[in-house]
Amino acid sequence: MIGFVLILVCILGRLWSILYVGGRKNSELAVSGPYSITRNPLYLFSTIGAFGIGLMFGSLIVASALGVCTYAVFGMTARKEETFLRDKFGPEFEAYVARTPRFWPKPWLHQDKHQHTFSTSALRSTFFDALYFLAIFPAIEGIEYLQVAGYLPTFFWLF
Repeated sequence: MIGFVLILVCILGRLWSILYVGGRKNSELAVSGPYSITRNPLYLFSTIGAFGIGLMFGSLIVASALGVCTYAVFGMTARKEETFLRDKFGPEFEAYVARTPRFWPKPWLHQDKHQHTFSTSALRSTFFDALYFLAIFPAIEGIEYLQVAGYLPTFFWLF
């Protein structure tokens, strides 16, 4: 159940994040809402979701492996994106980097002082992308059922 809750946190966090950046991703520097506590909230919430998927397999080893691998991939991606943002926004981005952590959030930094408009297509796209995290739940349960029923062999267990 903890894994399922983490997947819900992932979905809600990704939706919250896209409300602040959707449709303006490369034209404006997002620095409020979730982007005021971490520079990469979409990656943070996706990593939480990956860890949750691992927990749904019933294994801390799988959860840790998925979490660490996801963190590593998004860490590399974030560094590449930072090069683009540094070139595009210059000193504004440097000031943002100085006050906001790359990945691990600092909730006490939260600020949201502006009215926001958002892209409904970006929100819809993110919502459907996030549903893949929920689709894992019946898939894992189905695999477990097929293994218990003897229709699908179990090659090894990770606990």
